[in-house]
Amino acid sequence: MSNTGRDEAERDEESPVADNQVLEGVPAETPEPYAPVDEAGVTRGMYIASTWAWRFLVVVAAVAVVGYGIRYLSEVFVPITVGVLLTALLVPITNGLQRLRLPRGPAAGITVIATIVVVAGLLTLVGTQIAGQFDSLSTQVGEGVQRLRELGRINFGLTDQDVTNAIKAVREQLASGGGLGHQAAAVGTTATHVIAGLFISLFCLFFFLYQGEQIWAWLVRLFPRRARDKADSSGRKAWVSLTAFVRATIIVAAVDAIGISLGAAILGLPLVSAIGILVFVGAFVPVVGALVSGIVAVLVALVAKGPIVAIVMLAVVIGVQQLEAHVLQPFLLGRAVSVHPLAVILSIATGVVIAGIVGALVAVPTAAVLNAIVNHLAGNDVDPEPPRPLPPLPRRRNRTAEPASSEGES
Repeated sequence: MSNTGRDEAERDEESPVADNQVLEGVPAETPEPYAPVDEAGVTRGMYIASTWAWRFLVVVAAVAVVGYGIRYLSEVFVPITVGVLLTALLVPITNGLQRLRLPRGPAAGITVIATIVVVAGLLTLVGTQIAGQFDSLSTQVGEGVQRLRELGRINFGLTDQDVTNAIKAVREQLASGGGLGHQAAAVGTTATHVIAGLFISLFCLFFFLYQGEQIWAWLVRLFPRRARDKADSSGRKAWVSLTAFVRATIIVAAVDAIGISLGAAILGLPLVSAIGILVFVGAFVPVVGALVSGIVAVLVALVAKGPIVAIVMLAVVIGVQQLEAHVLQPFLLGRAVSVHPLAVILSIATGVVIAGIVGALVAVPTAAVLNAIVNHLAGNDVDPEPPRPLPPLPRRRNRTAEPASSEGES
């Protein structure tokens, strides 16, 4: 055995470092996926899971705080949201009036006043029709209730006494002192909130139509400079999606209202205009609104004309809604608002839980806006556009420069 081999053997025997230890100064090998990462024995998988968990909790807490703030300020937030939706619908009218060489302010004012006149006219039409047909409708309702009693007695074994007792119990519940006072106070408070919210929405609508670009530029300048381009482009993408959604919904709602109203008129039903307006308003809540308004139309047919006409009216409602779902919505919305039907249903359910009817109305537009923003920030735009420059801030007059210029002229 040579001297070299003997020296290497002696060094191996006398080495104080064990096989599972690492010499100082020598880089350690890459740890295994589930090797402990600290002295407490926390595995790498647990470390990654806990890192994701606390970040997720922070995001959820932030969303909860924002949601609580919106709900706490709902009397302000909801009218602003309604104003934004109305702006997306009516801004082409204001732009058209401005192209006719009308100043922006008067154009926005004329648009708001025309909207008020149209809505008031529709409400007057419905009220007049209901008042004119109230006597005949009340008689038909009485006959319909009697038919329902007969159907319940034949099919479910209910006696007249059972029906009378149920109606009496409902009356006693409604006429109870505390319950009646509480309901009257709640109705009065709700009416006050609705009137106040209506005025806020109209003011927001006017200023959004009049100075929408300036208001948006001011909001964008609240962001840091590096984020302004992304914020501006995301907002414009969201506005395009919201505008496409609102205009398509208006057309779909009009087609639903006209189709169902024509069917009701052909069948000779009462309150044709009221049914059409109810269908038009209900169409703004996808899936759910059309279902509820269609049920109302069928119930009016059942009460007024009997079960055969009600079945025919149901067929008309189903046919119109199928035309809407399979022809109008895909053609009108296209790629501008690509929200999955499951997301639509979940959005409506979440909106109902959070804010009731108003939440159901704004749920789908909110989902469409968020979908457009997320796709834009992720670089998945269907039609990418270059960022547009923000409108310049108004220049302030430099008062110190005026004496100097006058001196130079002299």
